[in-house]
Amino acid sequence: MRRVTREARPFLRARTGPMGRLSAWSLLEFGQTLIGGYAVAQALDRGFLDGAPAVGLLWLAVAALAVLPAALATRGVFAGLADLVEPLRDGLVRRAVTRGLGEALDGGPADSRSVSRVTHQSEIARDGWGGLVLSLRSFVFTAVGALAGMAVLSPRLLLVVLPPLLAGIALFAVTLAPMAVHQRAYLDADEAFAAHTGTTAGALTDIAAAGGSPQVRERAARLTDDQTRAARSLARWAAARIVALGLCGALPPILLLLTAPWLLDHGLTTGGLLGAFTYLTQSLAPAVHALLTVLGTAGGRLVVVLDRFTRPLSLPSPPAAHPRHGHALPEAPLTAELRSVSFAYGPAARPVVDGLDLGLRPGERLAVVGPSGSGKSTLAALLAGVLPPTRGEVRWLGRPAASPDGPEPTALRTLLPQQAYIFTATLRDNLRYLRPGATDREITDALAELGADRLAERVGGLDAPVGPARLSQGERQLLALVRAHLTTVPLLVLDEATSHLDPAAEARAEDALARRPRTLVVIAHRLASARRADRVLLMDGAATEYGTPDELLARSARYRDLAGHWAPDHRIPQPR
Repeated sequence: MRRVTREARPFLRARTGPMGRLSAWSLLEFGQTLIGGYAVAQALDRGFLDGAPAVGLLWLAVAALAVLPAALATRGVFAGLADLVEPLRDGLVRRAVTRGLGEALDGGPADSRSVSRVTHQSEIARDGWGGLVLSLRSFVFTAVGALAGMAVLSPRLLLVVLPPLLAGIALFAVTLAPMAVHQRAYLDADEAFAAHTGTTAGALTDIAAAGGSPQVRERAARLTDDQTRAARSLARWAAARIVALGLCGALPPILLLLTAPWLLDHGLTTGGLLGAFTYLTQSLAPAVHALLTVLGTAGGRLVVVLDRFTRPLSLPSPPAAHPRHGHALPEAPLTAELRSVSFAYGPAARPVVDGLDLGLRPGERLAVVGPSGSGKSTLAALLAGVLPPTRGEVRWLGRPAASPDGPEPTALRTLLPQQAYIFTATLRDNLRYLRPGATDREITDALAELGADRLAERVGGLDAPVGPARLSQGERQLLALVRAHLTTVPLLVLDEATSHLDPAAEARAEDALARRPRTLVVIAHRLASARRADRVLLMDGAATEYGTPDELLARSARYRDLAGHWAPDHRIPQPR
């Protein structure tokens, strides 16, 4: 709230001209309110009740004529409102675009939150600000006119009207802070759902190919439930505001009727009583109701939205040249971490992964080896968040992978299965699938790094159409690896994604992928992948061993057996 107030001051100071014009037009509304109730009172006291109907009609004509300048004022107010409302929306859109581009250029993950701010939230702020200006202006000048008119008729009227009016406003003010909290929670849920739908819509084919629909549905259901809970909390506080509206709008006329005998005994005329009732029902009550309604709905949303727009852009600080005062720099969070993770494919099934603890540092290359059926692909799915663990927790960059408030999984990890997915489109579209903004130069460099440039030339270049039927399994895998190489995700998991490449092509691809600033996990098809890795995880059912390749060769008989089983053909004795 302080940020909003701090930035609102210069915005309002720069627009004193439009606010002055609005106030000038509103003086006509003040006059119409003041004259309306007073003219009704005089029409009765000096006209109809005094035996002079012509005088009464004259006073009613004065009340009717007072409406004409007020109608002209309404036109002037709406014409000048744009000078206050449109600059706010334009500024918010510029700020949202600047923030989104700044985060993207700084290497942060792109999502749909910026789209929600540019479209949905900026319009919320525009409508809320416009409604608040209109209602607050109307309330101030109408309330002052009505209260001034009642004071002229009889000061005792204020003793009856002001207490419930002030009590209702005070009760309403009590609900502002909790409403802002729940409104903020609702917008958080709205942004999270927008981010999820945006990334899901761009990856529908991948989700279907990888069988990830249940996980996507589960996450969407969680986000929908969050939105529903936030909306219900908002509705409960809105119900509390009905009491405040009743105190402000309904109770003053009732009290006026109940105290009418006392007021008449103390000098209030019959016309004055009807004039006061006119002030309450025709002017004050509608203005109060409109103001509290706008404050309770659009006003609350406006404060929360402006608070989100005024948050400073969080860009990481440049790294220090050296630690000061001998203190060590804090370590970067692990790219991925398994904490006592277990997984079984059924309640009565034996666990494929049992109590596994594993931490992957930024830039590390891990090879996962083991016999067929040992759970390697299950581990890949757990690391990528495709399968939820039966027990334990998977974390990415220090945050739970299953957190609905965190970034979309596609912004943090990429999983390449053994069956490479290539769709019928141009080669460029296929390679840009995981990173639509990749330039032709970046694509060409990635093709060369992975040794796929000749394949690109053979199919006819980036504009040439390709499809799964035109390519071999190895060629499809190579293009899928290039596609993954173009991404900027911190975690890349290859689930035997090089099984159809020859050993030289496999080594070149893995080395190229490892050169990027990311953590690379290779579910190894050949033991050579393990020899190139920084660390090796040996899986054999629920049992695991972990270490460098040399450490496992020295201490693990199973790893040595596996190394012999995977020995290259030239090392296996051939019959003479």
